[in-house]
Parts: sequence; structure tokens; C-alpha cells
Amino acid sequence: MEIPLYYYVLLFLFLHIFTKHFVPKSKRLPPSPTLSLPIVGHLYLFKNPIHQTFAKLNNQYGPILYVHFGSRSILLVSSPTATEECFTKNDIIFANRPRLLAGKHLGYNYTSIVLASYSDHWHNLRRIASLELLSSHRLQMLHGIHVDEVKALIRKLCGGSKGCEFHTVDMKATFLELTLNILMRMIAGKRYAGESVEELEETRKLKEIVMETFELGGANIGDFLPFFKWFGLGGVEKRLTICQGKRDVRHGKTMTDVLLSLQEAEPEYYTNDIIRGLMQWALSLLLNNPETIVKGQSEIDNHIGQSRLIEESDFANLPYVRGIINETLRMYPAAPLMPPHESSEECTVGGFNVPRGTMLLVNAWAIQNDPKIWEEPRKFKPERFQFQGLEGQKDGIILFPFGVGRRGCPGEGLATRIVGLAIESLIQCFEWKRIGEDMVDMTEKLGLTMHKAQPLLAKCRPLMMHIYGLQDN
Repeated sequence: MEIPLYYYVLLFLFLHIFTKHFVPKSKRLPPSPTLSLPIVGHLYLFKNPIHQTFAKLNNQYGPILYVHFGSRSILLVSSPTATEECFTKNDIIFANRPRLLAGKHLGYNYTSIVLASYSDHWHNLRRIASLELLSSHRLQMLHGIHVDEVKALIRKLCGGSKGCEFHTVDMKATFLELTLNILMRMIAGKRYAGESVEELEETRKLKEIVMETFELGGANIGDFLPFFKWFGLGGVEKRLTICQGKRDVRHGKTMTDVLLSLQEAEPEYYTNDIIRGLMQWALSLLLNNPETIVKGQSEIDNHIGQSRLIEESDFANLPYVRGIINETLRMYPAAPLMPPHESSEECTVGGFNVPRGTMLLVNAWAIQNDPKIWEEPRKFKPERFQFQGLEGQKDGIILFPFGVGRRGCPGEGLATRIVGLAIESLIQCFEWKRIGEDMVDMTEKLGLTMHKAQPLLAKCRPLMMHIYGLQDN
């Protein structure tokens, strides 16, 4: 007698449910959401913003969660103690990166410092980045560039003002220009924004490439469902190939010999987006909490006065203003989900077995906005960093906006210097207000890093710029 087709379908579903929900228990795997669908696994749970979705799943099933995104097994972590265990006891095991489409095309076939596997090659790139490109000594040598470009930013904002009137500024474009000018001068010895027709066209093309890189640079559906890639569904890989071709052309025209010879050793290629995004988030939070601007200006006036511009050396004497930066990093980390890691061998986390080849996603946003750790976590309170340190507050790692462990972002020093100098200078030199009565839209948009879905528009007017020698009397 011929067996009906639906018998085979039922048998397949039974075996799938059995292997997903009974076999893992014998292996002491972490808990997992009940329903894992054939082929797609738990991908049906994806909802944006994804870091908030993951936080809800961890709240429901536990801070260490094992899920299946298509063909990949994922460990979701949102616990300070589990994070510490991943990057202390298991730091080398989780030092690998998974092979994703973006790494193949934008990471020079997995050879860039961000996306290379843990190897001698990666060690060499990290040494170059840490000692030759982004060391404290190197950044101090380039301090003059940071100051020059921040002053140029202030002059530009002053130029749009007529007398003492407020004028509206597109801060997304302004911060993009600032960060690219600084990075291009550090790398190539020339500014990103030129004035001739040819330079303006070059600037426009470079801006398009930067924006496209960060749009495509995250994980793609083909990373989890290979048949999307095999059959060319979605066209993402084609777009990545075209984007990388544009990047190579631009690099060939603008990068200096030192960077060309170390092309794979670009200092974390998302550093620009981190800096620009952080400045937008910081100013947005200040505009929605105008009393914090007043407190920051008062602290600057008390410690520096009005005879000169703020310097990086002043930061140590400005605890409240430093708190503004730290609170921004806490509430809106550049990478709400740390860049993915992958286990090179079987290990244990929180008493659970983690198989070899498991992708690790640590939810920095969830930990840094956890009400069990932070009082009123979604309230902007710079003073929480002003009067108390973080040590001894909770077990584990609770603040890591630039990642943690041996693969933490080497561009952290550069980002904090530029963001601090720029935001503190804008507080010192301008009066700020929102463009209307409505609060600034804080909706998030994810790409390679987290940035604002809506570009930031703000109104400003200068405060006694002639005193600082930035505007004619």
C-alpha cells in the first residue's frame, strides 16, 4: 500500500521538533524559544529594532539564549556576568568572526582588521592599528588636526548666523563633514570637503560610498538562508560587489602610500560612522533636555571662563560634560549588538554548553539600559557618572560601548577624543534649541552601526565668538 505524502510531512515535522527541543536538552544547551520553524528556525522572530527584540527574548527565556537563524546557531547574551565570562575565560575561543557576505566584499575577503579570523594576520593588523595608527602618542601628534577642524566647524556655524539670530543647521551633514575631514587629514593629509567643482563632485561621490557602505555593512538574509545567495535573491551580494568596486576606485585616488600599503589595516572602517552617530545622539539628547546644556555651559564657564576655547586637556576638570558623553554612549551605543563573534571550539557559558561554530551576539544596548542595573535607564542623566564610579556597582561588565575583550574597537580613543572636543565646543560656543515645540525624534535606524532614522536639524546662535578669535569683531 502506498504511504500518503502527508505521512512523510508529519514524520519530518516530528523529527524536526524532536531534534530541536529534546536532543539539545541532553547536551545541556542554553534555553531556546519553543517554536523553531523548518529552514528559517527563529528568523520569524526578527523585528526592528533588532536589539530591542533580542532584549525581550532574553527577558522571556533568560539572559543566555540559544536560537537558530536559518542555518546558523546563535548565542544571544544580555547578562553582565555572562558577557564577562565570554570575554575573559573564553576570550580566545570567541575571538573569531563569522564569515558573512559583508566581510567577503567590504572586508577584502575577510582580511580587514574588523572581519579577519583570529590569526597571526589579525595580530599583525591589530598591532599596526594600536601602535602605528591609533595609539595615544599618535593621536596626540594629530591633536592639531582635531582642533583645526572643530574650529572650522564653529566658524561655519557662525557664518550662517545673522547677528544674534538663531539659524537652522543640518547637523547630520555637518557632523559627517567634520568626521570625514578629520579622518581624511589624518590618513591622506587632505580635507574631505573641497571648494572647486571637481573637489565638490569628489566629495559627493565619497559621501555616497560612505553611506552605502554603512547601509550594506551589517548582516544580510543570505548569511542565514544560503539559498537566497545561491539563487541571487535580493540582489544584496551584487550591490556589495559594486560598492566595493567604488571604494577601491576612491581609495586609489585619495589614500596616501602608507595607507595603500596597509589597505587591509584600515583603522576600524566604521570609525567615521561611530563618531558622527555619537555626536548626533549627544546633541539630540541635549536638545530634548535643555537644562543639561545650561549645566554644561555653567561648568565650562566656571572652570575655563570665556577667554579661550576648550582643550582636550580640560576634560579631566569637567565631570558633568564628560558625563554627557558617557550617558550618550550608555543609552545609544554605536553598536547596540556587538560585532558578531564565533566560537572556535566547544565551551561553556553560564553553565551551558556552547557548540563549536556558534555565532555570539552580545546585546550591549540591553545591558546598558537594564533597569536592574541602571536607575531610570531611559532617562538622560549625565550626573549618574559625575558622582559615582561604575566599579563595584554590579558584577560583570555593564558599560562597553566600544566592545570588550581582545577584539574591542581600537578606534575608541579617537572616537572619544573627537566626540568630546566637538560636543564640548558646541556647548561652549553656541546657544541651542529645537526647531519647533516637538521633541527631537529619537527613532533608531540600524545599519553597520546604530544611527538616527531622521537627520538632526537644530537651531543655534553664537555666544561671543569674537572673544575666541573665530569671528571678526
